[in-house]
Parts: sequence; C-alpha cells; structure tokens
Amino acid sequence: MELKGLKAIFLGDSITEGSGASCKENVYWEVFGRNTGVEVKGYGIGGSRISRQDPNPHSNERSDRDFCLRATEMDKDADIVCVFGGTNDYGHGFAPIGQYGDDTVWTFYGACDVLMKYLVKEYPNSFIFFMTPLHRLNEDRLTGDGFRYPTLPLKGYVEIIREMAEKYSIPVLDLYKNSGMNPCIDVIKQEYMRDGLHPTDKGHAKIAGMIEEFLKTQYFVKQ
Repeated sequence: MELKGLKAIFLGDSITEGSGASCKENVYWEVFGRNTGVEVKGYGIGGSRISRQDPNPHSNERSDRDFCLRATEMDKDADIVCVFGGTNDYGHGFAPIGQYGDDTVWTFYGACDVLMKYLVKEYPNSFIFFMTPLHRLNEDRLTGDGFRYPTLPLKGYVEIIREMAEKYSIPVLDLYKNSGMNPCIDVIKQEYMRDGLHPTDKGHAKIAGMIEEFLKTQYFVKQ
C-alpha cells in the first residue's frame, strides 16, 4: 500500500506557515505532498503556540490563536493528522508549564493534554502524530527569547510533548533528536537553518523526507 491518494493535514506555527522557505511550494508539507501524491493542507500561523495565554505586550491577536483553538477548525476527513509546535511556547509563551494531569489550555502540560485528547476523539480512524520542535539557537536559556519569566529550556518542552504523546499512544517524529539539524553547529546553520530557527529550503525538504519515511514505517503498522 502506498501513501498516494491519502489526505494529510498539518497544524503548526511559522515553520508550517512557510517561514524559512523561499516560496510556498518549498514548505515541508507541500514538498511531502508533491513527493508522495498525498493531498495536503496546512494550518500554520507564525508565532502561535500550543498553549493559550492572555494578551501581553509581546503578542498579537493572530499568533494568540493557539493550537487547541485552531484544531477545531481543521478538516475532519483527513487520513493523517500532524502537529508540529512547541518552539514558540518556549520562545515567548507566558503560559506556565503546569504539571502532568492538568486539563486546561492555560498550561503547557494541560494544553498538550487537551489537544491530544481532542484529536484522538475527533479523528478516531486517522493516523495522528506529533513532531517535536527542532533545535534552535539559545535553546538552553530559561527565559526563551528573553521576554518571559524563567521556566524550562527547549528540551523541557520537547520532553513534555513526548510524555503526553505516550499517554495517548500517539507516535512522535522526534526532530529534536533525529533531524540532524542543530544551528549551534555553524555548517548546519548555514545549510539548513540560517536564522537559527526556521529551516531553509533544504531543511524543509529534509523534514518532508523524514515524514515520508516515518509514515511508511509507522502508519501502516498501525493500520
């Protein structure tokens, strides 16, 4: 069985919206669709976060439309549902981390729980998977981009996504661990993530290839 003819939707932030790519056709999910024959649709908004937060001087109305809110607006006929976020929760999110067991969109733990629970309920016959954030410059800084109070380094947010996905038995494509892209390495930064955060065309293409291989090994096992 092949991927061609299936429908996949992608919920995300600026990377899913296309930041770093030279044109819309080079965004990772567009490349994936073109390479596989999968019908694709992206739901990316730059600056958006998984968790919800009250407006603050560093946010805007569009980027405050969190993943939990926007998930309810996605097409319901998708065979594959991908969620790619968390880097903005780390970078400039003011929502507290919370704790395992939270059932609220106002903490990062809780928002991951609410989002995953919603997707499992609304897409019971679809293959749902999450992608962890990529490495980024200054990812060990506890204040993210420097606008919020100290919480966790980026890796802490990555680990929460992994933990909550395990709770719902949702597969994870771990880009943080396995993408081979870390802009702290100069040659990698130049080739794949020139601004230290968003993938270049080569970076988007690499993600597309990883999604294809991931689905070929995971999607059909579950089916």
